[in-house]
Amino acid sequence: MLKPLTRQTWTCTSCLFRQQSVRRRLATAAPAGLDTVRDGITLSPTTHQTQAPASDDSTLRQIFDSQQFWQAFSGSAQASNLGRSTGLFRNQYLTSPEGFGRFASITLQKCRKIVAKVLAASTLEEYKAIVMDLDRLSDLLCRVIDLSDFVRSNHPDRKIQKAASEAHALMFEYMNVLNTTTGLNDQLKVAAANPEISTTWSEQESLVAQILIKDFSRSAIDLPANDRQKFINLSNDISQLGPLFVDNLAPQNPYISFESSKLKGMDPTVVKELTRGGTTTLPAIGRSSTLALKSVQDEKMRKRVYVGSRTASYRQIYILEKLLRRRAQLARLSGYKSFAHMALDDKMARSPGWCSQNVFSLSEWELILAESVNTFLMALKTDIRKRVEAEHEELLKLKRLDPDVRFPSQGLNAWDKDYYISKLLSSSRSKSRESDFLSAFFSLGTVMQGLSRLFTSLYGVRFAPRATPPGETWNDDVRRIDVMDESEGHIAVVYCDLFERTGKSQNPAHFTLRCSRRIKESEIEEMVNSDHGFATLEDAANDGMASARNDKGELYQLPTIALVCDFSRGPSHRPVLLSYREVQTLFHEMGHAIHSILGRTTLQNVAGTRCATDFAELPSVLMEHFASAPEVLKLFARHWETDAPLPYRMVKETVDFDRRLSGSETESQIILAFLDQAYHSSIPLSLSFDSTRVYHEVHDRHSSLAEPPETSWHGYFGHLFGYGATYYSYLFDRAIAGKVWKDVFQQRKGGAVDRQAGSVFREQVLRWGGGRDGWKCLAGALNDPSLAEGGPTAMAEVGRWGVNS
Repeated sequence: MLKPLTRQTWTCTSCLFRQQSVRRRLATAAPAGLDTVRDGITLSPTTHQTQAPASDDSTLRQIFDSQQFWQAFSGSAQASNLGRSTGLFRNQYLTSPEGFGRFASITLQKCRKIVAKVLAASTLEEYKAIVMDLDRLSDLLCRVIDLSDFVRSNHPDRKIQKAASEAHALMFEYMNVLNTTTGLNDQLKVAAANPEISTTWSEQESLVAQILIKDFSRSAIDLPANDRQKFINLSNDISQLGPLFVDNLAPQNPYISFESSKLKGMDPTVVKELTRGGTTTLPAIGRSSTLALKSVQDEKMRKRVYVGSRTASYRQIYILEKLLRRRAQLARLSGYKSFAHMALDDKMARSPGWCSQNVFSLSEWELILAESVNTFLMALKTDIRKRVEAEHEELLKLKRLDPDVRFPSQGLNAWDKDYYISKLLSSSRSKSRESDFLSAFFSLGTVMQGLSRLFTSLYGVRFAPRATPPGETWNDDVRRIDVMDESEGHIAVVYCDLFERTGKSQNPAHFTLRCSRRIKESEIEEMVNSDHGFATLEDAANDGMASARNDKGELYQLPTIALVCDFSRGPSHRPVLLSYREVQTLFHEMGHAIHSILGRTTLQNVAGTRCATDFAELPSVLMEHFASAPEVLKLFARHWETDAPLPYRMVKETVDFDRRLSGSETESQIILAFLDQAYHSSIPLSLSFDSTRVYHEVHDRHSSLAEPPETSWHGYFGHLFGYGATYYSYLFDRAIAGKVWKDVFQQRKGGAVDRQAGSVFREQVLRWGGGRDGWKCLAGALNDPSLAEGGPTAMAEVGRWGVNS
């Protein structure tokens, strides 16, 4: 099956009401070679050299920290092209809204030629080329679909948004046609079944062939016509039910009413705003109810808020159960025992954790010897048990000593948790409030400078700022960074859209606009007799976007990335200053970026972040460890005004504070991961399926605190759509990242900036993208061959590593 590259963002449980869908997409950026002139527009070259590294380092900080410097830096490029657009991402087609239609139309012509070639293949040589041809077909589709998807969501011009949406729809419709074209699947299977052909394929080609055959199978292409129509109908139902569930998270009762006197302890200003005639009407979900759970002294009132805020509407539950049934039916129609089996078939976990028999009740499911995902979760649960018990005991002590509670109930209740956590954290804050001043050491420019220095230390790559001519970016605030490798030269482009503005999403996001792929010489030769209008044949073969030749002379399209954040500007006299949490966020997103940058593969289907879902978060979560390492902070963290270095104790205090109750948060994530697995077993196929009963059974089995029986929080669990059967992935990658951090980057003093440690991670993990099994990558990085084959034993081992190191 041919498909665009998408990634669901991770959102913690406290943010589930702010659902987001963050995708990694594919697109491109700027050509290699000498200065060229196209239609009177001068384009500076993409070469293997930029200005001196020291100059790049200084400029990098200034283009983010000084608006005046940025205007001068970018002004020359703007002026040199006389205001004429060079095209978004330097795509020559995209100089106007109409260009999106032309771009899509020309790409469609290229796609149809490839399809015709594959369908007509009959000789050994033609069959040998099929995997490369289908990979190129996928890349062409993604060039339009994913670029257009990004532009329609991020460009401020409504005309361009509309044009991008139309191009997206046109190509997406064509992609769906291809996924039901049985001849493509048949020809690929013929090639794969012939040893004379398949033995000539590279490791990447063999892997991509397997991926495509499996994906074609998942699209029901092998089913009889009647079943294929059922598959399409079920898929359509799921595609409609999912967004309907996610976009309409609502409580059964929108408001909870109290006598205003019952809300003692809550901010009186907020209470006053919600009070009319002595009665306070509190929205069941949102900021006010969250504040009430943290501050209202009356335990009975907190329980009312807790139950009201965790009871989803009957309509939400109905939609969820219908979605889960359709998924279970789809999986069974496709030959899988459950949707979880279907979803995990190509993941590191490989199986959900129950046997092959039909399971129609949670009690049956729990009694079966668990493996894979459930083995991991059980091991993780065991690892954190004592930590959770200690945290709850600390909260219970606060409750027993609370002078505001006249008749406290026995034990700690679910509705007590947020209240006493708030008290505990408030009492443990440093009296000096040093953490409030951390941001003075984290100007946006210094953090970007630090990331470049870190990547230079670890991987031998650095960031080189580059001015952009008119039309290359979607907003004047966007900075372009070229990524330069010590030995390979220019290897990637990163567009940084990091400043807040009206109408912009507040959610941080990383988009791989374009993956790596080798452009064959035959693709360049195809342009000889075409009326392409580009300055060079290489430009024509690559839509005028970023490319470079490696040391073997092979032409590669360069990974092109957009990094989008929403950092507040603050007063005009100082640079943007980041909180420590924002620094962690930027490091996290750069972890995804470095995976895309260094995962430079021959085939785009396995480039960069196109890997197993339960492996994709490893580089980004690992980067969060670097954000707190003293040797990393020494690279850049200095006061924006005095240039004084950051005292590390300030960071340590903040990190320790944030981790104070991490065990309880991990337990919550484990419960949700168990629930996700149960919902995506075969249980929904039962006529007696009751999602609320399953929710409470899972919660009661795995939670340290009892859940009131009248609640139905699962109706708010929006990640069930985007992360169906893979919600465990973030916990899984947290455990792996902690182990890699400890065994690779902390084995010697200064290991967090050590080139040898960086080389291990780059060579064993990052450079492969999705072109190597994640277990083999992990075994190589940790020098532990016992992990190479994965399986239940390896999953249990990862669970024992824990996530709180």
